[in-house]
Amino acid sequence: MKLLYFNDFRLGVLNGDSVVDVMDVVRDIPHTGPHNLINGLIERFADYRGRLEQAAAQGKGVRVSDVRIRPPLPKPHNIDCMAVNYMEDGTRSEPAPINAFHKSPSAVIGHGDTMVLPDVPATIFEGEAEVALVIGKRASNVRAADAMSYIFGYMNFIDGSARGLPPSGNSFYQMKSRETFAPIGPYIVTADEVRDPQNLQIKLWVNGELKQNFNTSDMAHKIPRCIEWISSIHTIEPGDILATGTNHRGLSAFQDGDTVEIETEKLGRLKFNVKDELKRTWGRDTRLDRQKKKLEGQTPQLTGKYSKPQS
Repeated sequence: MKLLYFNDFRLGVLNGDSVVDVMDVVRDIPHTGPHNLINGLIERFADYRGRLEQAAAQGKGVRVSDVRIRPPLPKPHNIDCMAVNYMEDGTRSEPAPINAFHKSPSAVIGHGDTMVLPDVPATIFEGEAEVALVIGKRASNVRAADAMSYIFGYMNFIDGSARGLPPSGNSFYQMKSRETFAPIGPYIVTADEVRDPQNLQIKLWVNGELKQNFNTSDMAHKIPRCIEWISSIHTIEPGDILATGTNHRGLSAFQDGDTVEIETEKLGRLKFNVKDELKRTWGRDTRLDRQKKKLEGQTPQLTGKYSKPQS
């Protein structure tokens, strides 16, 4: 099943090219807004699934192209992101030590929304294509052997980054938790529709040019281990997000006017825009492009505020 919010945060089920409004089915779930309505549904999904399927089959749908798609998880309690969690096409000799970071729930935006680049002296702005897990039940100290049963579903996720902020070595929080830096969606795909989440192709395009193209099979710390480790640190709740990391070799600068699209097998295509009022510019090289040219570091800023003369 594919669940999404649309228009004024009506809950819908995607049925082919149409979305069916199912608000009447879930109206009795205690909630104060769309954020805890979807969390409440996830927690009670076994009780509602049959009714949702029936409503989707019998209801009159609206073409999904005619509605405004909203973030399927408007304000999760937690957004946990795995760090350096890919083998980078075999270029890493061994997995990096398992690590993660928190991203602010206020960073969430949805399909068709805009990532806004802030007026800060970042050396580059990037967005990492990732598969995100949506947690289905309260999880604390979960064993890896049991971890997959805690997954409600999957969705596309972009981890926006403002890299190189001062002071050096003390920038992770301000790099990752900027508002609009977590595009998600366009919908949640329930776990039963994804047979093997460790074999999904992820692609990201910037203005129609393919930049990232990798498979989740390259993940260093596999999904069960990620859940085990995160849940050993803090409890994760129904509707929380666990983003599983990216292959960094295809990363390139996001800049004003860009249209970015991510598509993962079985998870649909998420599209969003980028805005920078400062109109800063960077080259379009990926990290892999620069490596092939034997250039060190990330693509330098070319013009605009905070740019530096190139030697």
